[in-house]
Amino acid sequence: MPNGFALRRRKAYSRRMIHLRSGGWRAGVRPELGGALTHLTRDDRTILRPMPQDAADPLLTACFPLVPFANRIAGGEFEFEGRRVSLPVLDAFAPNALHGQGWLSVWSLQDQAEDAATLALDHEPDAWPWRYRAVQTIALSERGLRIDLSVCNLDDAPMPAGLGLHPCFPKDEQTRLRLDTDAVWLLDDRDIPARVGPPSAVFDWSANPRVADAPAVDHCYGGWNGEAELSSGEGAVRLDASPNARWAQVYAPEGLAFCCIEPVTHRPDAVHARRSSDSGLVVLEPGRTLSIWMEIGAD
Repeated sequence: MPNGFALRRRKAYSRRMIHLRSGGWRAGVRPELGGALTHLTRDDRTILRPMPQDAADPLLTACFPLVPFANRIAGGEFEFEGRRVSLPVLDAFAPNALHGQGWLSVWSLQDQAEDAATLALDHEPDAWPWRYRAVQTIALSERGLRIDLSVCNLDDAPMPAGLGLHPCFPKDEQTRLRLDTDAVWLLDDRDIPARVGPPSAVFDWSANPRVADAPAVDHCYGGWNGEAELSSGEGAVRLDASPNARWAQVYAPEGLAFCCIEPVTHRPDAVHARRSSDSGLVVLEPGRTLSIWMEIGAD
């Protein structure tokens, strides 16, 4: 569950739902709940897993932003350019830090139209000792959903940075996933990447298999082309991501009626990777901005 700091901040904000619409598309946004989407539908068809009505946990939302890093940091600690960073760790994910700060924070509404909303998160140094501003624009059109997410380093020192988005899709026994990648990170007993293997070392999604046939998957796939498709009896749902989202974190728990395909700009625990390796971690100089986008459409 969210840390106490985030919970205290949320108490000052009402549970305001922002409703977006375009053609047959509908979405809800909760700025105070990690800037998350609560639902996404097209002509009453469920496209993203809807958040339960009385839920207050961002992990139960339809989609939430990952900023200023995605996925896990081993032990919640790392060193960057001589500075030791120790991050809060949630009990459910101990001993690792998870998914950055955006999903645990209150975002402010900057602009709103019938079909779009822009939210911002202004971060002052705390356990994450760099000042930054994150902005996300959530927009609907006749084509579907588009989310643009960015982070700008407002500090006077370089900042390690990464971005991602965490959409959750409903699935049933017949749901299939097509995802073309060339590698997967294999995990140690802390759920931290240890080495790279072929996709088949976990589960190969390239032949459009049933999700129900996979083992429990919570792995980062590399060499991704930025495209994914989920298909079922209701039709196909497509996900496209920006070219810098070269990794896809797939979360497909056994026995649950959802799965997540998360476009991210770096592999998990990238802050501990060798600088010479292709981890995707960006060293964001003062005043510079990193961006990512994701589009979701349906047949």
